Amino acid sequence: MNRTPPIRKILIANRGEIAVRIIRACREMGIRTVAVYSDADRAGLHVRLADQAFHIGPSPAGESYLKIRNILDVAHWSRAQAIAPGYGFLAENEEFAARCAEEGFIFIGPTAEAIRLMGDKITSRKIAAEARVPVIPGVERQIETTDEAARIAEEIGFPVMIKASAGGGGKGLRIARSDKEVRELFPLIRSEAKSSFGIDTVYIEKYIEKPRHVEIQILADHHGHCVYLGERECSLQRRHQKVVEEAPSPIMTPELRKRMGEAAVRLAQVVGYRNAGTVEFLVDRDLNFYFLEMNTRLQVEHPVTEMTTGIDLVKAQIRIAAGEPLWLQQADITPNGWSIECRIYAEDPDNNFVPCPGRIISLHEPSGPGVRNDNGMYEGLEVTIFYDPLISKLISFAPTREEAMDRMLRALREFKIGGIKTNIPYFLKIFHNPEFRAGNFDTAFLDRSFENVPLDLPGEESFEQLEKLAVIASAIHYYRKEHQSGTACPEPDQVSPWRLAGRRRAMRY
Repeated sequence: MNRTPPIRKILIANRGEIAVRIIRACREMGIRTVAVYSDADRAGLHVRLADQAFHIGPSPAGESYLKIRNILDVAHWSRAQAIAPGYGFLAENEEFAARCAEEGFIFIGPTAEAIRLMGDKITSRKIAAEARVPVIPGVERQIETTDEAARIAEEIGFPVMIKASAGGGGKGLRIARSDKEVRELFPLIRSEAKSSFGIDTVYIEKYIEKPRHVEIQILADHHGHCVYLGERECSLQRRHQKVVEEAPSPIMTPELRKRMGEAAVRLAQVVGYRNAGTVEFLVDRDLNFYFLEMNTRLQVEHPVTEMTTGIDLVKAQIRIAAGEPLWLQQADITPNGWSIECRIYAEDPDNNFVPCPGRIISLHEPSGPGVRNDNGMYEGLEVTIFYDPLISKLISFAPTREEAMDRMLRALREFKIGGIKTNIPYFLKIFHNPEFRAGNFDTAFLDRSFENVPLDLPGEESFEQLEKLAVIASAIHYYRKEHQSGTACPEPDQVSPWRLAGRRRAMRY
């Protein structure tokens, strides 16, 4: 079923690949789009693809993409009916969701209240426990002093995880394995939480050794119906940041999927959730699962669920926001095949993964059966220092995990981005690793196994290496040609008159 919802124009409050992704879904649905852009994004692909585009401020996100008033003003000027936040920036900002509703715009996401309840980790833990969703042993209140933190950690049992209540993206959390480490880390994390999130609330929970990070995608409408769309395996992380995601999970069983999916639905229904959301869990070695957090937005890794279910999550978000009842029953959702996503960043894996801004001078994107590339790139685009260095999401799909991995390797080898460094060599190393290929990994696998590991692989040349070889070969060719002819430049009578005529014509223009 492919109904067009009664929304005619949507403003996308984002940039880069996710803005492009939403614009393309809207175009297929016959919906007009409005892009917003900062100084740095004047030439962005999302600006080129949208039906309208409006400038909203200087390059820093705090002066543009995070300016609620600027975005709402554009929504009024352009007569947009709805606002799609994507992920990042204002996507999980309860004030933004509330202001959209107050000023008459449809917010393509959950209510401000649901964002508030699930955005705070202490509150969401309490709600999960009330919904009979397993939670990690720990405290469900703010810890005020270092002495109190040390006492609680001793009662829970080491190791423990000290976490900022409003944290996310790997920030504001540390593992403590002793009383001394708790006393050192607690004030540090509290300070970090204050500076990063504006809230210094910190809590402690039991640290699960070598867990898997598995999340459940849900869809919920305005009429009380909610379904889960299977799981995503997100355990391959570098310093708590997701690197590779896949669907399904290598450890999943039908019985575990059903229990985790039903737990995610219970949680969503307790908070009156609507639209797309993701409930994240940690799974231990005995396949016990524990609630981690809920992301009240579209996830970066949503394409792997789309590939295995055939459900377009962006279109689903729009249809739900427009008030349509869910057109899916749980029995209708039967994931098939295997999908893997690699997050391609403009960063240098040989230099501690520091961001590598610059101009893309050449680009060859992979294609072929079972390959999808979500990005906002083109030749000549300037990758700036102002935003997250994610430039592409490369996705493979195949009947089996082994075939999906081999297809990803083929696509990675085809992907050539000239002018900037990327983490593609890092992925080539990962997909050659026998433990990863066997599905034997956990959330600390990359930090444990790939720290300070050379990225060069036999028979795998980086694009930078190929460029250097091409320059050297070209220099040798012209050097030989010069010495064979005895002159570096041909005499005028040696030049074709047709070529001279072409040059004169070019000069006139």
